[in-house]
Amino acid sequence: MKDSKPVLLLLLAIGLVSTWVYHLYDKAQYTRQATAGADSRDVSAIQDSLSRLYSDSLRELNSLLANARTDADSLQVKLDTKLAEIDKLKSDILLILNKPVISKKDLALAREKVAELQQKIGELDSANSLIGEEKSQLNIKVQQLTQNADSLVLHIRQLSSENQALSSKVSESSIFTAFDVKLSAVELKAGAEEETNQAKKADKFVVSFLVQNAFSTFNNAEVAIVVIQPDQQVLQNTKWDSGNFDTRMEGRKSYTRLVKFDYDQGDRRALIFSLESERFLKGSYILQLWHKGVMIGQAGLKLH
Repeated sequence: MKDSKPVLLLLLAIGLVSTWVYHLYDKAQYTRQATAGADSRDVSAIQDSLSRLYSDSLRELNSLLANARTDADSLQVKLDTKLAEIDKLKSDILLILNKPVISKKDLALAREKVAELQQKIGELDSANSLIGEEKSQLNIKVQQLTQNADSLVLHIRQLSSENQALSSKVSESSIFTAFDVKLSAVELKAGAEEETNQAKKADKFVVSFLVQNAFSTFNNAEVAIVVIQPDQQVLQNTKWDSGNFDTRMEGRKSYTRLVKFDYDQGDRRALIFSLESERFLKGSYILQLWHKGVMIGQAGLKLH
């Protein structure tokens, strides 16, 4: 009885508030992850708004927790004082009643102390009632904060959805659009180049295409060129610095070579290069163009 109710009151406050803080923190973390990688003023504004909401809520929760601790400590002190007074009266009464010879004066004093004991017990009942009232008020405060938390979490989810849509748009706007993608086999003949569809006559591939982006400027942009041979192997050569790259939807892939270039927003940039090989297989070839893990163009060629 001495420790239970104030301690339970404090534990209730700490438990409910801690759970609420973690719930809100987890939602805020999810929102930050949803906006990762998006370079946009709108995204930054939404993140700032969420940070302010989160900080304000934490300050309110910290204040509630501090008040709960103060109230619980105060109630504990009052309860300890009451119990100590009751214990003192009980000892005094027992001491009087255990005397071998009890005088009228002793009996009168015992009656006074019994009456005082009854009064202290009544005060203790009132203190217990006060603890119950304080507990109910604290429960109401926590419920109100929980309702505010639910409203804030709903707001965060709405902003998260907007962030995801905005992040997707920002991400899509940073990808090139490719036009006029072409893969040709060329035969070198008397110093001239002629297109051919014969594998045994081909001396090299020529890849040509146009890229454009209406939203972004790039310094040292990269487009991965993937040439898939009839045997389904990616055409590679150490002279072209062939390697591997990560795609957004298809995992890790091999590329034939990388094309690097500077790009100014809105320009339609023409790119052309050749891939020489000692031997070309008969069959169907597939040319793929990839930018930032997204395939932006494709063409085919069949050699007989």
